[in-house]
Amino acid sequence: MPTSDFDEIYRLYAKYVYRYLAGLSSSEQLAEELTAETFYHAVKNINSYKSEYSMPVWLKSIAKNLYIDYLRKKERQNVPIDGEDFPDGADALLILEDREQALNVHKALHTIEEPYKEVFSLRVFGELSFKEIGGLFGKSDGWARTVFFRAKEKIINKLNEQE
Repeated sequence: MPTSDFDEIYRLYAKYVYRYLAGLSSSEQLAEELTAETFYHAVKNINSYKSEYSMPVWLKSIAKNLYIDYLRKKERQNVPIDGEDFPDGADALLILEDREQALNVHKALHTIEEPYKEVFSLRVFGELSFKEIGGLFGKSDGWARTVFFRAKEKIINKLNEQE
């Protein structure tokens, strides 16, 4: 891939990847580090990119996998993250730094409409799989996954508005 093409991809999607990782980690520093690592892996593995997926989806997938690897490494070291034990479920949505942040997430959750609120709650607090959530609604696991990620984005946007 020519350098100019990669520069354009970085320019278009770096903020998108950063915001996604900041939402997952609640840490600007970690989000910056993982964003850089995401693009490093993208360049290194550009031959594995399949055009059937959009570039942002592919980058988000790399970012998510790097974040999960980070969490596994932390777990193996048995070091609490920000003084809190990391929750087992919840697709590693947000590592809450303190009770005030937890309260803000709950407030934001209650401002979003259904089915986003319920799908988010079932996934995070009920620790149900996307397949189980889809089954409850008579929908597919893909539907549940999409609704969950949209709910998460809505909550992150509400939290960003509060700042």
